[in-house]
Amino acid sequence: MHRYLNGFIFFLLVGLLAPAVAMPHPESLSLTELKQRLEEIEAELAHLASYSLRGGSGSVGYTSVPHEIPDKKEWVRIELGEAHPIDQIVLVPCIKRNPGTGLEAEGFPVNFRILAGTEHTTNVVAAFTAEDQLLPRIAPLAVSAHALNASWIAVEATLLSKRDWDGRYALFFSEILAFSGLDNVALQKPVQASSSRQALGWDKQFLVDGFIPYLMDSSSEAKSQAVTFRVDDQSSPMAITIDLETPQPISHVNLHMADLSRTIPQTAPSDYAVPRRLRVTGGNQADFSDQTLLFEYQLKSVYDAGPVIPRRFPEAVCRYVQFQLLELHLHNFPGRRPFVVAFAEIEILSEGRNAALGKPVATSGLSRPPRDPGRLTDGRNFFGKILSMRDWMNQLARRHDLETERPLIQAAMDLRYERQKTNLTRMYWLVALLAAAIGFALLIERMIHRNQLEKMRSRFAADLHDELGANLHAIGLLGDLAKETVHSPDELIQTVDKIRAITERSGKAARHCADIYAAQLCGALKQDMQKTAQRILADIDYDLAIQGEEQLQTLKPRTRADLFLFYKESLVNVSRHSGATRCNIRLTSENRYITLIISDNGRGHSGDAPSSLKRRARLLKAKFELASVDDGGTTITLRLRHRKIRNLNLKARN
Repeated sequence: MHRYLNGFIFFLLVGLLAPAVAMPHPESLSLTELKQRLEEIEAELAHLASYSLRGGSGSVGYTSVPHEIPDKKEWVRIELGEAHPIDQIVLVPCIKRNPGTGLEAEGFPVNFRILAGTEHTTNVVAAFTAEDQLLPRIAPLAVSAHALNASWIAVEATLLSKRDWDGRYALFFSEILAFSGLDNVALQKPVQASSSRQALGWDKQFLVDGFIPYLMDSSSEAKSQAVTFRVDDQSSPMAITIDLETPQPISHVNLHMADLSRTIPQTAPSDYAVPRRLRVTGGNQADFSDQTLLFEYQLKSVYDAGPVIPRRFPEAVCRYVQFQLLELHLHNFPGRRPFVVAFAEIEILSEGRNAALGKPVATSGLSRPPRDPGRLTDGRNFFGKILSMRDWMNQLARRHDLETERPLIQAAMDLRYERQKTNLTRMYWLVALLAAAIGFALLIERMIHRNQLEKMRSRFAADLHDELGANLHAIGLLGDLAKETVHSPDELIQTVDKIRAITERSGKAARHCADIYAAQLCGALKQDMQKTAQRILADIDYDLAIQGEEQLQTLKPRTRADLFLFYKESLVNVSRHSGATRCNIRLTSENRYITLIISDNGRGHSGDAPSSLKRRARLLKAKFELASVDDGGTTITLRLRHRKIRNLNLKARN
């Protein structure tokens, strides 16, 4: 039951969580490969940026007007101005809290296309449907554009997602980024939309404001604290100057603000320590006598602030960049200077690269300069290394793919382990059954062995009784004969020689009674039967007739010996107990049967048959009968079935 349940869960995960990127199907991998793949996933995840979500308040992104049905077409378009070679387009979802499932994307379209082009061209960068199973997710979706030349990009949705709180359908995005190399050329560009709902935190222009729902958490060991500037008043001009050491073309600045998310809830508002007014100039002279205004920043509302404040400006070649703090944040915390501003890092981008990394920093206009202002260009924040925006988005997208693949791999491994467990259980049962079978076989073998020992004992007793008993009886008869011939030396010598021969034969029987044939006690059956009759029936008139000698020679030696010993024991019983004067012996072999009939004219027999004869008949597996006839005498009948006789008869007829 568990095996089938695990299999169902595995295929359910494959169906629901399969990522958009191609990956080997877990069912095609061996258990060793699954383990290796899981280790690779864990190792790669350890070096990827994490989903650390920002708190507080701020701009959320774009949303269309809601609809009652999902199949409503909605689109957004970003005008890039001049054409750029677009390498990658990134869609950042709006993230909501679902009481049942936790954090998930809201309003991320089900069926949509990403388009890009110029005034005269339109190209489909990618198209997705429900079969691509992009949801659930909270990570950005990174789509390669293959250096497509475009002056605009657009997203066109034809199947919308449902809003949980009212059951209506709308299109949501937190941010759309278009990368040309490392440069996000969509930042702060004009946005058009089929429809746009404006509310607190929602505006179509928030789609390109550079504020996303994540904190830059690279999860690296090297971390750095923000640099804080505090003053009692703003009467003196204050500035931060960064020397790039060589003139460089710059067009982009990222202001990384102090981290406020270390506690939940935040102890300070989202715009805490963000400058209210900031002027940024650049020049190639240290005294800024040739300065050029790069941009001005003004915090008008909380929607103008975020963990990273990105700003684009027309490209300028500068060595020195100065950040003039025109107006600082005013707070009312007791015991602290009322005006404060703090930065974790200042990035100055030249062709997408941070030209300020590791460069010297100077401050002016401060009564108490901050400790170690060089932390502003050390390339680290509270969480670790600062990544380029493109690397950051790609790492989060990669984390999503790996965290989607990981449960599939784990489910496949669990299924394999369950199968192994089932196979092991079967093996345990097989071993148990095998052990039981071996034990039963040993028991049967022991019983057979005991039965064979018992048969050997019975045969030993029968052979010993039949051979020695008959020989002793013959010796007794010859002894009586010797007494009668004591006055005839020649006859006495013959009688003594016979006694001597029988004595030697009895010695052989005693040594080899377990195998009469090996002791050569049964050679030619007819001659042995005649000699035995002469010895045992010395004072009885007898007649011996044998039919089918050729067939009798096909008997196994053991069977011939047993038949001979039955014959001998029968003669001993006739000689000892019948009181007969006449005995007829018939041995025939025909129609698959061997029949031995011994009859006498004695006093007959009453009671049960002698045990020695029954025992010998049992060893032969033959039918045995002893009966008295009406006019006196006894008949002994032994009927033995023999298969080889039938084969010989068939050959004879052929």
